[in-house]
Amino acid sequence: MATLTQPFERIDLRTSPEIKELIVRAATTAGVSLSAFLIACAQDRAKQILAESESLTFSTRDWAAFFTALDNADKPRPKLEAAALDYLAWRAQRTTAN
Repeated sequence: MATLTQPFERIDLRTSPEIKELIVRAATTAGVSLSAFLIACAQDRAKQILAESESLTFSTRDWAAFFTALDNADKPRPKLEAAALDYLAWRAQRTTAN
């Protein structure tokens, strides 16, 4: 039975000797390879950045305004209803004319 291996992508980095030494020391201290250390750190930071950019944080006042808007979403909108009826009448007239 053949086993499937996950394909890997390569990332090449350039850095100063000082930064490399710092990262190597940290990876060694953590007991992981340099690659594993860099991947884990980059992944953690990427998740943090995306979580911050893809989530909303509301103040108490903002939450109240948000819920008020939701509560008022189903209220009648006479102008919108009239426009929809006009459109349906126009469409029906156009369909019967063809």
